[in-house]
Amino acid sequence: MKITKKETEQLTYLLTVEFEKKEVNEKKDKQLKEYRRKAEIKGFRKGMAPMGLIEKLYGPAAVNEAVNEIITDGINGYIKENDLDLIGEPIPNEELQKQMDIEKDEKFEFVYDMAVRPKVEIALDKEDKVAYYDIKVEDEALKKYREDILRQFGSLEDTEKAGEEDFLEVDLEQGKKKVENTFITLKSIDAKNKKQFIGKKAGDSFDVDVVKCFPNETDRASLLRIKKEEFDEANPVYKLTVRKVQTFVPAKVDQMLFDRLFGKDAVKDEEGFEKALSERLKGEYKQESDWRYRRDLIDYLVKKADLPLPENFLKKWLFRVNDGKFTMEQIEKEFPLFLQDYRWQMISRKIFEDQKMKIGKEDLLQVAKDMTAHQFAMYGLGQVPQQTIDKYAEQMLNDEKQINRIYEKCEEDKVLDYVKGIVTADVKEVTREELALLNDNAAPAKPAKKKAPAKNKTAKAKEE
Repeated sequence: MKITKKETEQLTYLLTVEFEKKEVNEKKDKQLKEYRRKAEIKGFRKGMAPMGLIEKLYGPAAVNEAVNEIITDGINGYIKENDLDLIGEPIPNEELQKQMDIEKDEKFEFVYDMAVRPKVEIALDKEDKVAYYDIKVEDEALKKYREDILRQFGSLEDTEKAGEEDFLEVDLEQGKKKVENTFITLKSIDAKNKKQFIGKKAGDSFDVDVVKCFPNETDRASLLRIKKEEFDEANPVYKLTVRKVQTFVPAKVDQMLFDRLFGKDAVKDEEGFEKALSERLKGEYKQESDWRYRRDLIDYLVKKADLPLPENFLKKWLFRVNDGKFTMEQIEKEFPLFLQDYRWQMISRKIFEDQKMKIGKEDLLQVAKDMTAHQFAMYGLGQVPQQTIDKYAEQMLNDEKQINRIYEKCEEDKVLDYVKGIVTADVKEVTREELALLNDNAAPAKPAKKKAPAKNKTAKAKEE
């Protein structure tokens, strides 16, 4: 066997594997013996069928397996012997591959494209600065946050007359058809058709055109408790009788609300309530600032490392490894994001290994807890008992679909915490609106220009 490597582009090589038929025959004979040992053929004891019959039955399959085994063993041996750090795996070069006749040819040649990873070299110190956008809490923002909290914990209360955004519990009738205790939200009805509802009281009756008031078929079907196709468009008018009028009332600022929001007796008066709201809003702002800083750190490191990648090979490899799930057009569209993420993975892994970082079960459990608490908070559940969070976190660690994501998050957290301890956070005070504008027009941070450092010795990080 002969294997040769020729550079075609930066980090990309043409790998040519050559071997003779006698090598195939040796592997083929060995494979046929294995087929014979396992074969169960009528008229013969297991493993005792004539080799001529075995070759007739399994010869082509044995040849293919022999060729694949020669190529696989040869390439794997070449990679190991030359200590090559590959991107993906070698893929057949369909353009240069010659047609071959496995049965007749005496020599075989197979051509593959192969790419290697670039060396990651990155040095950081206090001269490296990345902006940290600290969001200031403004009076108007705190006022709105207070209103939102009071609405979030508000409730519906009975009222006498219907207003612009009130709610009606009604009965609907049309001949023998009756729908009792159905619910109408006046806020969802356009101004022109809403007029007939304003000022109505419990017990009032009037006719409504449900098509005009509820043009959305799904909403209308829900109101009438029927399937969309069951609605009779020729008869859209129903008699409506108001059972109850309700209005939304924001939560009262009292001890019950304080306890629901912050835990029992943690806040005891309105002054403490305002202070606690401000701290909570600061905490939410800090999460936004930290997320932006995290993203900017990654952008900065990717830009600073400036890793070249074999883009043409990667596109072919992505297309092949996804087995036709994505077209080349789709891959082209998402390719810039893929390159950013791929470069970051290499940088993150390099730092993780150089710093001999390790990940244990406690690390994974803490990340799972943080992720669980964040998910609850997104649903407005900020005071979930710790035992509930612990339970969900343990379930996540036992979920194969979740564990890889948790491990990657844990590794990234460790790497970024290490980087944060070295680089300088250039703190800039901004409003939330200013940060939103920056996020819409985000551009990667520019690194300080430095000479590439000598490569550090690395140590494989092992999972505890």
